[in-house]
Amino acid sequence: MSLSVDLLKFALLFSSLYAAFGVASPFLPELLSSHGVSPERLGLTLSLATTIRLISAPLAGRIADRYHALRFVLATCAALAGAAALVLLPAVGFPTVLLVALLHAAMLAPTTVLADALALWAAATNSAKGIRVEYGWVRGLGSLAFVLGSLVIGQSIQVFGIGSIVIGQAILLLMAAGAAFWVPEIPATHSPEPPFGRAQYAGVLDLLRSPSFRWLVVVASLILGSHAMHDSFAMIAWNAAGVSPVAGSALWSESVAAEVIVFVAVGPFLLRHLTPESAMAISAVACVVRWDLLARSSSSTVPIAIAEPLHGVARWPNERTPGLSHRHCQASWAKREMQARWRRRRVLRCSRGISYWTLVAVVGDSMDWIGGAIVF
Repeated sequence: MSLSVDLLKFALLFSSLYAAFGVASPFLPELLSSHGVSPERLGLTLSLATTIRLISAPLAGRIADRYHALRFVLATCAALAGAAALVLLPAVGFPTVLLVALLHAAMLAPTTVLADALALWAAATNSAKGIRVEYGWVRGLGSLAFVLGSLVIGQSIQVFGIGSIVIGQAILLLMAAGAAFWVPEIPATHSPEPPFGRAQYAGVLDLLRSPSFRWLVVVASLILGSHAMHDSFAMIAWNAAGVSPVAGSALWSESVAAEVIVFVAVGPFLLRHLTPESAMAISAVACVVRWDLLARSSSSTVPIAIAEPLHGVARWPNERTPGLSHRHCQASWAKREMQARWRRRRVLRCSRGISYWTLVAVVGDSMDWIGGAIVF
C-alpha cells in the first residue's frame, strides 16, 4: 500500500490548525485577565464561549453538509477566527472583550470537526483504493504541532508579552485556511453526518432510557468538567504562584504529549483487556490523584510535572468507551451505525458542555473570595 500526496496535504492542515490551538489555548484566559477581566467575569466568558461552541459547530457542519462545501466553511471559520483573535489585542472594556471572545469561540469550534470529517473520509476512500492515508498519523502530527506551538509561544511571551499569542494564532489560522482548500473535498453523493430529524430525536430518547448510558454521561461529564477547570484557570493560578510562562507552557505540553501517548499506544491495549466501567474508574482515580498533587504543590514545578501526565490517563476512556474512536468511525459507514454514532456524540457533547459551563462559572465566581486554590 503506497502513501498518498493527500497525507502531506492533511499533515499541513492539521499541523497549522493544532499549532494555532497550541499557541493560544493555554494562555487565552491569562490574556483576558490582562484586559482587566475579573475571575468572576472570566468564568462567565469561558462558560458562554462553551455554549456558543455547542451551537456553532453543529450549525457550521449542517451548512457545510447542505452545500457540500466542507473545505470552504472550514477555511472561512479559520480565517474569521484568526481575525477575531487579532481584534482581542486592542479590545477595551468587558462588553467588547466578551463579544470578541464569543465570536472567536464560535468561529474556532467548527474547524476541528470539519477537518476530522475531511480526513476520515480521505482515509476511508484512499484505503479502498490501496493508497495509505492514516488519520492517526495526521492527528498525531497535529498534537505534536500543539506541543511545539505551546513551547515556542512560552518563549515568545517572555520577550514580546502575552499579546504575541493572538498574533501567532492569527498567522497559523490563516495558514490553515489556505491549507483547507488544498485537501480533497467530500463528494456531493455522500454526507458524513445523517440528517437529524424526528427519527433521530426518538433515537436520542432511546439512548437516555438506557441506565448504563445515563451513568456514562454523568461520569464523563464530571471527569471532563474537572478538565475544564484546569484548562481555564490553571495557567492563571500557576502565574500567580510564580511559575514562568516558559515553565507553564512546558507543563501544559507535557499533559498533551501524555494524552497522545496514552491514546495511541497504551489506551487501545487497555481497552482490549478492560471493561468500559473499569476504564472509567481508572480515569476518575487518575483525576483525583492529579488534582490532589496539584492542590498540595501549586507553586512547585516538580510535583506539577509529575501530576500533569495523568491528564492522558484521566481523559482517554471518556473519548474511547462510547464507541466513538476514530477507527470505529472509519469502519462504521453503514447508515444505522452512523446514525447511532452521531446520536451518542451529540448527547455526550451537550452533557460535557453543560458540565463545563457550570463548573467554570462556579470556579470563576469563587476565585474572587477563595483564591486560586479553588482550581485544584
